[in-house]
Amino acid sequence: MNGIGWLIVFSEIGFWVVILLGLVLRYVAGKEKAGLFFLALTPVIDLLLLIATSIDLYRGATATTIHAVAAVYIGVSIAFGKSMIRWADERFQYYVTKSGPKPKKRKGMEYARHYFKSFLQHILAYAIGSAFLWLLIWLIGDPERTEALFGVWRIWSLVLGADFLIALSHFLWPKK
Repeated sequence: MNGIGWLIVFSEIGFWVVILLGLVLRYVAGKEKAGLFFLALTPVIDLLLLIATSIDLYRGATATTIHAVAAVYIGVSIAFGKSMIRWADERFQYYVTKSGPKPKKRKGMEYARHYFKSFLQHILAYAIGSAFLWLLIWLIGDPERTEALFGVWRIWSLVLGADFLIALSHFLWPKK
């Protein structure tokens, strides 16, 4: 794995470390503002990944699947980041600090609506990640060097279509 691959791994680890640190400071240490500060650092991690990927490609690297995954990661992190933090926050409150309501399991139409909302977030992630992929393809201007970026974009397009079908299926056959 190259440097960008490791940066993606460290970005994902860093994302969850700052969330966990923010939650611990917020609920265990009672430091609301310090906890909020660490929770707010998650977009900074994405920005650093975006800058590093762009610099690597600008310096002449041939785009790889890892570069494309960086764009996907950024889109997913921006689109799903707030809901991932809320998910972690609810579970941390209930399971660690033994406060707050138990996270509820959804079923039926409630689950279908919730899944469809996450599908809409997937569309946003796709739009952000695709914009980044196509910007890189355009900036590099060399189809041979950007083939991997286009390949990942095509696969992601298929995944988005499959996710739509899954979201639709939850309305047709609600989860019991």
